[in-house]
Amino acid sequence: MTTDKTSESKGHTKVQWALTFLSNIPNLTYGLQCGWMSPVTQLLQSENSPTGRPLTDGEISWIASTPSLAGIVGVLFFVPLVERFGRKPGILVMLALQVLTWVFKMFPSSMTSLIIGRVACGMAGGGCFHVVPMYIKEFAQDSIRGTLLSIFVIAQSAGILIIYALGGYLDYYTVLWVVIGVPILGFGLFLKAPESPAHLVKVGKIEDAAKTLSFLRGIEVENKQIQNEVNAIKKDDDYFKSIPDVSLITIFKTKPWRKAFVIMILIVLTGATSGGFTILNYAATILSTSGVGMSPELQSLSIPIFMTIGSVFTFATVDKLGRKPILTMAYLASALAFACLATTGLLQLHGWVTPGWLNVVMLAIVICCYGGGITPVPFIVMPELFNFQIRGKLMGYLVMLAWFMAFIQLLAFGAITSSYGAHMSFYMFAVINFLGVVVTLILLPETNGKTVEELERKLNGDEVRATEKCEDS
Repeated sequence: MTTDKTSESKGHTKVQWALTFLSNIPNLTYGLQCGWMSPVTQLLQSENSPTGRPLTDGEISWIASTPSLAGIVGVLFFVPLVERFGRKPGILVMLALQVLTWVFKMFPSSMTSLIIGRVACGMAGGGCFHVVPMYIKEFAQDSIRGTLLSIFVIAQSAGILIIYALGGYLDYYTVLWVVIGVPILGFGLFLKAPESPAHLVKVGKIEDAAKTLSFLRGIEVENKQIQNEVNAIKKDDDYFKSIPDVSLITIFKTKPWRKAFVIMILIVLTGATSGGFTILNYAATILSTSGVGMSPELQSLSIPIFMTIGSVFTFATVDKLGRKPILTMAYLASALAFACLATTGLLQLHGWVTPGWLNVVMLAIVICCYGGGITPVPFIVMPELFNFQIRGKLMGYLVMLAWFMAFIQLLAFGAITSSYGAHMSFYMFAVINFLGVVVTLILLPETNGKTVEELERKLNGDEVRATEKCEDS
């Protein structure tokens, strides 16, 4: 898209930055809810459990893993919702579900109330990874779009850090009363947020789209830059409506689309089962056996700190180093850290004494890699690798797959750890991360600085675009 640079220089990006932070409140809240399990697990399994009885390991596994299964339902729920009613209503529904999550946890008279709360958490989480990036992508200007999209991981990391800190110093109910204000405040503020220009154009509100872009860019609605952007959005929308819906059969018949989809399936499978999400849920429990002379809750504060460091590193370097090197390094470092954790656990099982700080460092490395590469990079690569004709559909499938595998991973971790010890789970995570290294190095193309057409030609092995093949057939 061409824009008038003189006009662009007179505008500003502060509204886009503010709206990005506002629209990431669901991701901040999801981080709070994602990290909630770690500081409360020991309390829930104690005689002072707010449920009135100690919960078993199996019940804890279900509480921890339920959001992952509910996330699949969340994706299925939010995809048609935001297409029909808009991105803004979708984010408001997410925030409402996140309020309900905390409400049900305030009244944990039984396992049922906790499970219902975690279901609401998972459904909202399913929308966070689909709706929020879509909303930001549709209002952000090209020059800062990648940077703004990277903030979702920082928001999630900040939420995890906050809940770990609160859980280490405040009691169960005080924490809930503090954090419930976040989605409530977000809901109130987001009522004033604009709908995305792309959706406004889609429903025929061209003038409203122009006014929204004018507000976001800080320039007059009559400016040529605004008119060019509206025309470009309308052109894309008209073209998208003119082409037939692409089925999965067509996708698998088209070589570059098939290869891209299979590659991302493998990346999602290794990433979702890499072990980082498990560590986020069980950090305090794992560290309780580390032997360090401080409370596990204080030790576990290092986990979200390093996740934040990792996400900030990716935020600053993903366009300089490239996607492939960052993801490869993240998988490799995570594999080595899990192998070290497993070995020290096995040695302790046989009576050897190992440094307590070693577990803290290895877990911090795992989370740094999880937050700095294994989680964000696939969500950066997906929209770059897929043509817009198939992007929404395939990203929906991949997000559902990620949630399902995270659910299986959490359930399996509890069962395997109870039967064979944590070291066996850590060895399995090490193997999965090594597989991630192989998949990334051999199969994943570097997408940084490349157009979809260039990537399609590379995957196809010739100069014919996949889109052209599909249209010809």
